[in-house]
Amino acid sequence: MKITFVNKAPASKFLVAGCYEDKDFGSILGGLDKAAHGAIKAAVANVDFKAKSEKMMRIPTLNGLEGALLLIGLGHAKDHTSLALEKLGAKLIPGLSCIRVKTAAIDLSDIESTKTLSAPEMIAYVASGALIRSWKFDKYKTKREKDEIPVLEELVFVTPDVGASQKAFDELLAVAEGNHLTRLVVSEPPNVIYPESMANHAMELSKIGVKVEVLGEKEMEKLGFGALLGVGQGSIRESKLVVMQWLGGASGQKPIAVVGKGVTFDTGGINIKPSNGMEDMKYDMAGSGVVLGLMKSLALRKAKVNVVGVMALAENMPSGSAQRPSDVVTSLSGQTIEILNTDAEGRLVLADALWYTQDKYKPEYMIDLATLTGAITVALGYEYAGLFSNNDKLSDMLTKAGTEVGEPMWRLPMGKIYDKDVDSDVADVKNVGSGRGAGSITAAQFLERFVNKTPWAHLDIAGMAWDKKDKPLTGKGATGYGVRLLNEFLKANFEG
Repeated sequence: MKITFVNKAPASKFLVAGCYEDKDFGSILGGLDKAAHGAIKAAVANVDFKAKSEKMMRIPTLNGLEGALLLIGLGHAKDHTSLALEKLGAKLIPGLSCIRVKTAAIDLSDIESTKTLSAPEMIAYVASGALIRSWKFDKYKTKREKDEIPVLEELVFVTPDVGASQKAFDELLAVAEGNHLTRLVVSEPPNVIYPESMANHAMELSKIGVKVEVLGEKEMEKLGFGALLGVGQGSIRESKLVVMQWLGGASGQKPIAVVGKGVTFDTGGINIKPSNGMEDMKYDMAGSGVVLGLMKSLALRKAKVNVVGVMALAENMPSGSAQRPSDVVTSLSGQTIEILNTDAEGRLVLADALWYTQDKYKPEYMIDLATLTGAITVALGYEYAGLFSNNDKLSDMLTKAGTEVGEPMWRLPMGKIYDKDVDSDVADVKNVGSGRGAGSITAAQFLERFVNKTPWAHLDIAGMAWDKKDKPLTGKGATGYGVRLLNEFLKANFEG
């Protein structure tokens, strides 16, 4: 969808005007005659429209307007945060889509600056929210009713300073495009997204300055990636490890490492999953999708930070060559792993990826993202990601960033009592705990054995990567959870 900024509302068949809950309509409708103002006030009074935040009211054609008017409530000025403004913009998309207009002018010229945001910046955040929400995954729908085909093509935002709004929006646009890329690869079917095609998406980022390296099975076997290769050995698809580097910071700055689980389809392997719901396992690569989208955002906005993004990619399939329960593999770290459940595969691909990343790149902090356990949704539902970490400072920075952009997380405990539960009788470690309890925690304890004391955080995003209900910013389906969070984390803490 096209977003443009102008100083004056153009002639449009549809005008959206913002109004505050505790004020009159102000100058935003100043171009209308008295009769039009009277008609608006009568209509508002008739339905008791209070201009509460995100509430909307449509008014038919008025004198002085080319077409209809949509009032959108701005609530109270004191409540305007960047996130609230993005949600306001997102609300416009379903509203305008139902009306089926191609272009709409959005006049927010009465919006009031806050202590941290100028009016032009605030309008840019509204535009960002609209852009994020506008993304849809409908490429495979070939037969639709006419009223199902999207028609909204452009939003024109009226701003007191076009240059300032555009400058603020350009950076937000980079983040939105990263979010959209993540949602694309997570939404694609598994016959389209598999390790090689994910690697190809990464290679595309080399065009915008990302340094990309792809390791195939021969290279990984030579290096000793026994845990990752074991997961993919039952598939006809070759496993991959993709390393992306964005080096926008100082030459001596230690990188921040972000590692994503990329199981492009998870049948469970020999411990095969129940058929009910297995179709959802196409998004078991969402962690790697977040890393991919983040690296695109950083490159597009020329972020002044050094970041290493790693995608550990495999397909977990049952076959005559598949890994078996009770197999023992030797990980890249040299630690041996007893495979008690082939459906606990995400921690295996991450074990080698985490060790490789900390050993080769010596990051200041290392973060992994993974749709790792169903147990995290039992604990937290679909409202928070699970946060596990060996470093309080890192946890605090991530939590603050998540709150800022509306991608929250909740820190859960770790410790020796849980770590003991992944000790194996026949190897150094086993890939599941001894019982059903604390499954997300024991998974995190397993991962910690492969970070080698690097300050590290693990985000279990199993409940956040995909939503079957409408999310304010992303609607149903893939959410891209993690891209905006990590972008904010990096910008707030590591960029000058």
